[in-house]
Amino acid sequence: MTDFTLHDESSAPEDSKPLLESSQANFGMIPSLHAVMAEAPGLLEGYQKLHELFVNSSFDNDEKTVVWQTINVENECHYCVPAHTGIAKNMGVDDSIIEALRNETPLPNDRLEALRDFTLAVVRERGKLDKAALNAFYEAGFTQRQVLEVVLGYGQKVLSNYTNHIAETPVDEPFQKFAWTKSA
Repeated sequence: MTDFTLHDESSAPEDSKPLLESSQANFGMIPSLHAVMAEAPGLLEGYQKLHELFVNSSFDNDEKTVVWQTINVENECHYCVPAHTGIAKNMGVDDSIIEALRNETPLPNDRLEALRDFTLAVVRERGKLDKAALNAFYEAGFTQRQVLEVVLGYGQKVLSNYTNHIAETPVDEPFQKFAWTKSA
């Protein structure tokens, strides 16, 4: 179990209180990730802003889920994979996409597979992509804007995945049914 405090509006640093109120209003609860991040108000605020920016990117819900879950699975995030499983279901993402991402099996179409491949290349190569990776992404119908939006999504996921690893953030009750461990 984590040694990090799971803050609420009464225990959080003053600058985090309105951020937690926003989490409560947006999610109907304070996700454990936000409760941990509240210890550092700048981290929570940055995470919330990056989340908002990525949600408003040019990607559709299936594509957002591919970017988020590809990174979550690659980084073996015990918290984010179940949380984003629930989020994807709420966004109307087809179960075939959700399960392929969780299990690292083929996605139902080439475009989504190209997005996963590109996202993995960004993560694994730390952004040092060769022309072939970029060209494959463009050939699948993606744009330069979307190259940079993958980087935006990765920035968001670094904040959450790394926080969860360090703090051993407990998975919220609504997402526990989507518990996940990486396949061997």
